[in-house]
Amino acid sequence: MKNLIIASTSTIHGSSYLSYLLSEISNFFSETDEVLFIPYARPGGITHDEYTKIASEAFLKIKKKIVGIHTLENPVEAIKNAKGVFIGGGNTFVLVSQLYKNQVMQPLREAIFNGLPYLGTSAGSNICGITINNTNDMPIVYPPSFKTLGVVPFNINPHYLDPNPNSKHMGETRETRIKEFHSQSTIPVVGIREGSWLQVKGDKIILKGEHSARIFEQDKIPFELESESLLEY
Repeated sequence: MKNLIIASTSTIHGSSYLSYLLSEISNFFSETDEVLFIPYARPGGITHDEYTKIASEAFLKIKKKIVGIHTLENPVEAIKNAKGVFIGGGNTFVLVSQLYKNQVMQPLREAIFNGLPYLGTSAGSNICGITINNTNDMPIVYPPSFKTLGVVPFNINPHYLDPNPNSKHMGETRETRIKEFHSQSTIPVVGIREGSWLQVKGDKIILKGEHSARIFEQDKIPFELESESLLEY
């Protein structure tokens, strides 16, 4: 049975890394003291070691040990042996490239469908969808495919931002960009605002956190899904 937390972000304004989710994470990984961390997304271009240290410091607060997958000899075996996995934010294109390069995309998908607890934030949430076509990141590398884990039947737009009527910015809004996507694709998109996450248990998906999510479907008017609501597809 699938068991995931798919969060918009690792850090909300005014808080430390993962602090708003730590209680949830502690319960989520209650059956293991060790979590495999995949630091491939490298936010700001930091090294795998630097990123793993950031995650380790947060998980120590809930008495969990983080092990960076890059420190292990066989990434595929690391996935197969893991009792829990966390993938954080950064550049989604870099993340996907490395998952394919190290041949762990498919083993990770299979492990999740077999019940491996998976926590994703930002880029780590992007890859839970069918494709990464709704990421907000710059395509600084060219991955072998935009297809990803497909463990939920839609795409995800984390860090979703509502249009600001007082802004003088003349560029496209997030909603406009998603509308452009739907001129080419029928895949639904879930816009998750900061501080909110999706809780996935088997085929049951519930929105958690402070905010509603915005739901986009091709040729339909976008609508709001309130917190604690069931997401049905």
